[in-house]
Amino acid sequence: MTEPRKINPWLKAALDLGPLVLFFVVFMRFRDQTVTLAGREYSGFIFATLVFVPVLVICTLALWRLTGRLSPMQIATLVLVVVFGGLSIWLNDPRFFKMKPTIIYLIFAALLGASLILRRNWLELVMSEALPMRAEGWRILTLRMTLLFLGLAIANEAVWRLMSETAWVNFKTFGLPAIMVVFFVANSRLFERYALPRDSE
Repeated sequence: MTEPRKINPWLKAALDLGPLVLFFVVFMRFRDQTVTLAGREYSGFIFATLVFVPVLVICTLALWRLTGRLSPMQIATLVLVVVFGGLSIWLNDPRFFKMKPTIIYLIFAALLGASLILRRNWLELVMSEALPMRAEGWRILTLRMTLLFLGLAIANEAVWRLMSETAWVNFKTFGLPAIMVVFFVANSRLFERYALPRDSE
């Protein structure tokens, strides 16, 4: 498998996080307003989605062009954003875009759960370059990530159905990334315990 080309980490972070930050900024600016485009009225949330979708497409294509490869998670996210974001814009209904994280997390949970049942280290195929570990470590991490994605799916449903639109945007922009960071920090001992020795490079 061809290794991805290295790019400036600040540029990669901007391409990864830029669309989400832009969505947050546009939503906060227009959340209490109605935006009229081509004779149709859109809420601030739908307008932010309208900005977010093409920007994410451009940034993802730029990452592919610069690195020569996209991860399965990036591809799945792009497809679901285009589909569910497009439905929200077309039908002028924010519910589709709010359900998108739930669908993504359920898909990931199902794939990881299937890999445990089939005794395949699919997670290792995706993350082994960053986290070289023994097979037992990957099985434990796969189980924990399966439960994590199920929990995130439930949390996303609870927030968008029971709380305000602003609360959901804050949860998506800050809460979900923070949970992922805390999860990996909390598993640092697992990585150390089952780590494989790295090459001299």
